[in-house]
Amino acid sequence: MRVEFHLPGLEQRGSDLENTFATVAKDFQMDWRLAYASRIKRLVIFASRAEHALFELLWQRRAGDLRAEIVMVISNHQDLRETVESWGVPFHYVPVEAGRKQEAEEKQLQRMADRIDLVVLARYMQVLTPYFISHYPSRIINIHHSFLPAFVGANPYARAHERGVKLIGATAHYVTEDLDAGPIIEQDVQRVDHRHSTEDLQRIGRHIERVVLARAVAWHVEDRVLVHGNKTVVFA
Repeated sequence: MRVEFHLPGLEQRGSDLENTFATVAKDFQMDWRLAYASRIKRLVIFASRAEHALFELLWQRRAGDLRAEIVMVISNHQDLRETVESWGVPFHYVPVEAGRKQEAEEKQLQRMADRIDLVVLARYMQVLTPYFISHYPSRIINIHHSFLPAFVGANPYARAHERGVKLIGATAHYVTEDLDAGPIIEQDVQRVDHRHSTEDLQRIGRHIERVVLARAVAWHVEDRVLVHGNKTVVFA
């Protein structure tokens, strides 16, 4: 259940309200939390070379459609630095070398030492370790360029083209230790046919990925997503 209410002076009265309700929650063995809509969520975006999902979030933030603060962008490549910094967002380059992934993640976590509410993987082409994931349970969102559970892993559009699929899609989900198997937040699809090449599917897919990821992030920062086991309940 999700209850949204307005209460004058909530920032000042919230602590007393939480302490009082905690007694009720204990009696009924409730899992609960109180989220303050006035507190702007702080995001860190991880990206590699692909720019479309990242730019959608930057644009929605500037337009006011994404009610969050983008604290920084972290990338394992330098390609997006100039563009990201032109938006006034700090850019941090942290290369990930073979066999030294946890060392890179330590550097990333150091840069994220201040309060971070959500990590967004905007086509970040690295698999996070359980060590990193443990710092942000149910607070890392990934966009997968496939309609999960179909075509898990690499090159989904090429594999979709080989199979002659009639629908392609994208999936935004929370990241867990099980690769591409975390709770799904949002999905969308678009119909295609035999006339579409692999490049066409990639182009169409980029649009779907942008929209799906932006929806999922917006719902999370508005506290509209409840995780229940390996599923989500989304009050969209």
